[in-house]
Amino acid sequence: MAFLNLFQVLLLLSLAASALSTRPYKNGLTPYFYDFVCPQALPTIKRVVEAAVQQEQRMGASLLRLHFHDCFVNGCDGSILLDPTPTIDSEKRAGPNSNSARGFEVIDQIKAEVDRVCGGPVVSCADILAVTARDSVVALGGPWWKVRLGRRDSTTASRTTANRVIPAPNMDLPALINNFKRQGLKVKDLVALSGAHTIGFAQCRIYRDRIYNDSNIDHAFAKNLRYSCPRTGSDTNLASLDPTPAHFDTLYYNNLLTQKGLLHSDEALSTGEDALELVKRYSYNYEAFWKDFAKSMVRMGNIKPLIGNQGQIRSNCRRVN
Repeated sequence: MAFLNLFQVLLLLSLAASALSTRPYKNGLTPYFYDFVCPQALPTIKRVVEAAVQQEQRMGASLLRLHFHDCFVNGCDGSILLDPTPTIDSEKRAGPNSNSARGFEVIDQIKAEVDRVCGGPVVSCADILAVTARDSVVALGGPWWKVRLGRRDSTTASRTTANRVIPAPNMDLPALINNFKRQGLKVKDLVALSGAHTIGFAQCRIYRDRIYNDSNIDHAFAKNLRYSCPRTGSDTNLASLDPTPAHFDTLYYNNLLTQKGLLHSDEALSTGEDALELVKRYSYNYEAFWKDFAKSMVRMGNIKPLIGNQGQIRSNCRRVN
């Protein structure tokens, strides 16, 4: 108990130190949360992320996706990392995550390394996800932004909620707009954050319906995809979400303008006037895309964080203390 109390004191000192350098934002988060208590935390996360992405470039998109899927389910609280138990209906079992979400072992490695350099469980798993998302984007050539920190970890998870609120690949534009609106996010956030699909891959089972049934798809593009994604079987075969899946560029938006979006929900962005205008802008102006993406990532990271005495700082990201 004395050990845990020590770290509670250290966290309070961290908050006090942060307040001296800059006032926390209204939700209690601040980029400087760990500056006093563990200044090596963020460099350690960066080092492990860079090594993981260098070993497997696809991992960058996978780690970024973990942060998305965490934040959309009851806020950015690390709940997606919890393994199933008799009392926890793990979000890993939800449709959007099952046999799809990956990178958990990298998060485990980061947690172990951060706790080692910090001398104990100081950095929350939720904050690790947020920083890891940023560092993954940077590792693949994308923008850097100040991640607001100070989240604490959930002691619960909800597979039911994950199934209900994580955006589905078959959603049309009105459904996507409403989905993001429920999270406090706007159309600009939707279009900018969808740009995360400039990196990574999707499984055949996710895009099969689009390449066989959608009408707003380039014929040659669809025909080429059908070779590796037949009407039945080959569910886990992968296709890149844009032509350069290991580089954070604007080709994703160029694809949408030529009806080559891999997912139905991708191409849906070109069906509404406001969304289409942003797609066009991002397709030729990477600086505008980077700027808006970074801002939207910060806004998404602000979804219902646990702060103060809420939740806990997990010693193991896979289970509650």
